Parts: sequence; structure tokens; C-alpha cells
Amino acid sequence: MSPLPSQPRDLQYWSDQMAHVAATQDQDSFLRIYDHFAPRLHRYLLGLGAQPSKAEDLVQDAMLRAWRSARQFDASRACLATWLFRITRNLYIDSVRRRATVAYGDGLPEDFEIALDIESSEASAPERYVDDVGLGRAIDALPATQARLVRMSFLEARSHSEIASELGMPLGSVKSTLRRAFARLRRGLTETEA
Repeated sequence: MSPLPSQPRDLQYWSDQMAHVAATQDQDSFLRIYDHFAPRLHRYLLGLGAQPSKAEDLVQDAMLRAWRSARQFDASRACLATWLFRITRNLYIDSVRRRATVAYGDGLPEDFEIALDIESSEASAPERYVDDVGLGRAIDALPATQARLVRMSFLEARSHSEIASELGMPLGSVKSTLRRAFARLRRGLTETEA
């Protein structure tokens, strides 16, 4: 097995690794992907409110799905990180729905259903779903810097420190810009629903 890179190379590097997995079921490439992304997916799930053991199970499920679906990955539509985080998010949402169905039966509280509908996406066409609920248009209406940070944070599931490092911005500026952007999005989406 070749040594793992100390730092992720770039988006193309990870796309190439997944291409090796898709073409030849290259276990070394998959292990590099796993070692890099599994801890990030785990932190993401903890941030969504998953219990640590549930987060571990969901990461395993997400990575297994990525292995089995490697040929479905299309680097022209999304970077590998985005694809993996969407798989993970969809698995998390499915698990929350299952728990809610057990707890509430068929009568889920309306607020709960609305929240899940806003968060969920079709695995095959997440961008289309985002546009259907108006979020894509709302993000486009933000000032350019806010829109870019929201896309990096929400759609690419990058941490605040990763965004700050990549864009050369102070961490505090990233956080405050995202707070303003999310407040604006919340207002914009609330107004369109009314």
C-alpha cells in the first residue's frame, strides 16, 4: 500500500482516487478516501446531533454505500466531498425519520415533517431538489461572498476553519459572515413561504 498523503492534494486528487475505486475496486485508493473523509463525516454527524455510536454506524454505512456506488460518482456534477457528505446526510435523515416514525407512529408533528423536507434531498439529483425548494435561488440572491461561504459550508460541508484557510479569511470573519448569510436566508425563505 502506498503511503497516505499528509495533506489532501486537491479536488482532482480525490476525484482520481474515486475513479480508481470505480474502475478497478482499488482498495488502496478507497482506504485513502476513507482515512481522509470518515473523521470529517463523523464530526459532521455529531454536529447534526447524532449520538457518537450512531454517527460511527452512519459513517460506516455511508462509506459502504460509496464503495458500492463508486461508478455513480460524477466529478463533473460535484466534488467527492460533496457527494460523500450528501450520502451521509441522506442516511442521517432516513435514520431520524425512522426514529420519529417509531416514536410518533404515522402522525409526525407538522414542524418535524417540514424540517425534514427542507433538509432532505434526492440522492440522484440533490441540486434539483435544492432548486425546487427555492434554496438555490435564495443563495444566489446573497452577496457573492456570503453565497460562496454558504455553498462551501452547507453544500460542501466544509468546516469554518477549512473555509478560512482556503479563502485566506480570518476565522471570526467566516463565522460572522455565515451568521449574517443564514439569517438572510431564513428571512428570505420565510417571506417566500408567506
